[in-house]
Amino acid sequence: MRGLPGGQRLPRTVWILIAARAVNRLGAFSLPFLAVLITTRYDAAPATAGLVVAVFGLATIPSRLAGGRLADRIGRRRTMVVGLVGCAVAQAGVAAAPNLTAVVGFAVVLGLAFELYEPPSQAMIADTVGQAARVRAYSLLNAALAVSGLAAGALAAGLGRWDLRWLFVADAATCLLCALVVHRALPADRPKAGGRGDGRAVAAPWRDRTLLAMLCTGTLFALVYLQITLMLPLALAHRGLEPADAGLLLAVSALAIVAGQPLLRLQRPSVRSAPVAFALGGTLLAAGLAGYAVADSLGAHIVATVVWSLGDLLLVGRALAVVADLAPPGGTGRYLAAYGTAWGIAAVAAPLSGTQLLDHAGVTGMWSVMAGLCVVLAVVQPAVVQAATGPRACCRPGRRGCAG
Repeated sequence: MRGLPGGQRLPRTVWILIAARAVNRLGAFSLPFLAVLITTRYDAAPATAGLVVAVFGLATIPSRLAGGRLADRIGRRRTMVVGLVGCAVAQAGVAAAPNLTAVVGFAVVLGLAFELYEPPSQAMIADTVGQAARVRAYSLLNAALAVSGLAAGALAAGLGRWDLRWLFVADAATCLLCALVVHRALPADRPKAGGRGDGRAVAAPWRDRTLLAMLCTGTLFALVYLQITLMLPLALAHRGLEPADAGLLLAVSALAIVAGQPLLRLQRPSVRSAPVAFALGGTLLAAGLAGYAVADSLGAHIVATVVWSLGDLLLVGRALAVVADLAPPGGTGRYLAAYGTAWGIAAVAAPLSGTQLLDHAGVTGMWSVMAGLCVVLAVVQPAVVQAATGPRACCRPGRRGCAG
């Protein structure tokens, strides 16, 4: 099924992965309420709750790295099932915890299991489709997560009014359902022999300068993206608008990503088109956030949201496709895992930098700084991608399709 032209249907395995991830995302609405649960049920100080959430975030970094290593060693499907079951156990533990100490312990376990799923699922997509179809496959996965996130918010609003602990119970149930789908519907996979014994594959992620450059630009993108989701309600409040309208704007973003999927089929991905797409994506992000900087009405915010969401559409799927293509045989999971640590780093940095910007620069200054970062992204990322996909890159040791 490799080498699918952009107009043909994606393999069944990819659609199963997308559906399973969407089901899992449907229940992933408990984490934003972890701090609230700690402060209301266990009478902990807000600072204590924030520390617990930060510890969870830090635990997700080794979790993702472990997911990549396990994916290449024991197989994609097994790693996904282990991660999902681990999340279910930890979520149920948080819901049933008798005291704060137990909550902290289960939060750490949750962090260590939370990202095990991502590298093997992304690697299985790379294994199943050829380079030409990866952008579309990863973009569809991103779209499915966005849509599921909307439904997750609605479920959270209902269950959260009853008892916050039921959010974690529901999340555990969706993890187990996703694990069942993965185990029963996906084909069993066996890692290639080179995945364990090939020294280049094991060492490559942190020695590959091109991947490290991609990681730097990916971290910058993740920082901007997380700041948008975290700071949007506060920014609306500072403008005298309803903070809850941030939910509407995120819904608009999800719809724009879904509606924009046909744009990815207009041109078959190629070495030449990739840098152009990254430059355009970064420019659209910058334009959308610049729109936020001057927007004074909900309508203006909606227009700006559509613009930056189209930039997101162009960037996310292509970045994962480039990283997957960089990986040597047997190392796809570890390459994607190393790249994915960008989100763990950004999860720690985004709330700190975003609140400081809002306090010292105001709403206009905050969004302007983020737009400036996107301009940097639009300039730097195409150069990095050109280095990763250009003719010289094909001669790198261990690169797919290289003789040496």
